[in-house]
Amino acid sequence: MTYPRLLIIGLDCAEPSLAFDQWRADLPTLNRLMAEGVYGELESCIPAITVPAWSCMMSGRDPGELGVYGFRNRADRSYGRMVVADSRAIRFPRLWDILGNAGWRVAVIGVPGTYPPPPVNGALISCFLAPSTDAAYTFPPTLAGRVAAWTAAATPGRPYLLDVPDFRSDDKQRIARDIYAMCDQRFAVATALLEEEHPDFLMLVDMGVDRIHHALWKHMDPRHPLFVPDSPFADAIRAYYRHVDTQIAGLLTRCGPDTAVLIVSDHGARPLMGGVRINQWLIEQGDLSVRAMPDTPTSLDQVEVDWSRTRVWGAGGYYGRIFLNVRGREPQGAISAAEYERVRTDLAARLEAMPGPDGCPLGNRVFTPRQLYRAVRGIAPDLIVYFGDLGWRAVGTIGGTGIFTQENDTGPDDANHAQHGMFIWRDPQRPGGGRRFDRVQIYDILPTLLRRFNMPIPEGLRGTALNL
Repeated sequence: MTYPRLLIIGLDCAEPSLAFDQWRADLPTLNRLMAEGVYGELESCIPAITVPAWSCMMSGRDPGELGVYGFRNRADRSYGRMVVADSRAIRFPRLWDILGNAGWRVAVIGVPGTYPPPPVNGALISCFLAPSTDAAYTFPPTLAGRVAAWTAAATPGRPYLLDVPDFRSDDKQRIARDIYAMCDQRFAVATALLEEEHPDFLMLVDMGVDRIHHALWKHMDPRHPLFVPDSPFADAIRAYYRHVDTQIAGLLTRCGPDTAVLIVSDHGARPLMGGVRINQWLIEQGDLSVRAMPDTPTSLDQVEVDWSRTRVWGAGGYYGRIFLNVRGREPQGAISAAEYERVRTDLAARLEAMPGPDGCPLGNRVFTPRQLYRAVRGIAPDLIVYFGDLGWRAVGTIGGTGIFTQENDTGPDDANHAQHGMFIWRDPQRPGGGRRFDRVQIYDILPTLLRRFNMPIPEGLRGTALNL
């Protein structure tokens, strides 16, 4: 029997316009897989961010069904308590659970949303949510020692990197070195697991594409407002795509002739035009009240909010999360239940009409959870906002002057996410002949793979089993 039967290589944030168009000639492995298979854009979930997107892809459920609306979610109806959504938040089986229950041996490496490491029928190495390798980050726990040995051979002197440390900093040389080391480690571990464990299914996610986009996009893209002409990093992102392409080629040599291969990203990338200081805007709109305004940009958590006079507040990130302060729901609610829909509708209209720095409409897209999701579990934002349709990020600070900023509240960041990622599907049993297929959603991946391997498709999945 061919091992593995199915190989999934996730490239977090891989941008289709780069891989399919601008740099295709530089990527011989991806180009060959495209020529032999089917490929296209993959529409992400809303919000198009790593957590929850990989879990949506692997479970066939949307963020509302999962109850996961971002990396950090409101733990309760208090004003400040946000918690990280880790593996314990995912209550639906993911692909490796379904395959494992059917008797497949699985190997899972670095897929976001897998810390703490859940038990699987095989091996699992968890993701960047793990605090360090001192924590129990593998299943079984004894796997950690083998990972350390494989890592020492691949990158001598470097510990296994769960993520790039401090990837939002100005030390670009160090960030680039760490990105390459992390990539080499991931693929070395994947190779070792293929050779020693012979899994039926192997999935790894390389976070390096995402990290290098965020660190270095302005060095290559003249569209970026802070573009750096003649930068020594001008070719850094393209060079990294080439490096990943080479690593994929090496991993494919360890696979059998009948291995089906999926290359996939959870969302795309685009230049970050700036930040919208959402809480500052809400103060100017009269929706948010603080007892004393700081002189310099300060986190809302660090100032005294007058909740009795506050109707709305927001949280920053690649997209905006807007929360209404509802009487009987929040501790000091200022909006009655009867007013709720009117206030939310008015607020959404004002957000959609928001002018940009040039006075023209910024092009915001505003959603309610029930517009987006089939169910709304946990504590969802009352509104979800794509500022400038993801051209701008949400910044949560207040104080100082201005609604718009080039200063990010979490450190230097050059890129935002784009709604469409990419997929390449190469199935030796069903050659695709280089066909492009663009009407694919992130929710379609799970049912499509299950149907391909003649597995029962669970009831209630959001996506469709496609004939790829």
